Amino acid sequence: QLKLVESGGGSVQSGGALRLSCTASGYSHRSYCMAWFRQAPGQEREGVAALDADGDMRYADSVKGRFTISVASNKLASYLQMNSLKPDDTAMYYCAAVERGSIHWTPDRPQLLLPDEYSTWGQGTQVTVTS
Repeated sequence: QLKLVESGGGSVQSGGALRLSCTASGYSHRSYCMAWFRQAPGQEREGVAALDADGDMRYADSVKGRFTISVASNKLASYLQMNSLKPDDTAMYYCAAVERGSIHWTPDRPQLLLPDEYSTWGQGTQVTVTS
């Protein structure tokens, strides 16, 4: 059974950078979509960045040009490089994965950034950006 563990969160000043890591275990050599989500207090969980096994990459408009998602070549880790951080980026960040064959894709594939599509989640890591 796939298990995900995040690390790398912390507190940083506005304009700073952090790199989040998500380590996977129990990997079964199936093709997965990997994604990062975040949830601030009192708000819904939102998709931040996603990477499909075929290379399709998506970002929330609020992080485009600042955040970069990547996956290790051995598929056992994913990363979220976050630059030019803003106080609005403050949230709990979650790593998630889903077997791409289990998703019912629609045109333009918005499912990549929808939390309900993902079946495996990490425990979360807190990111706090101070002004």
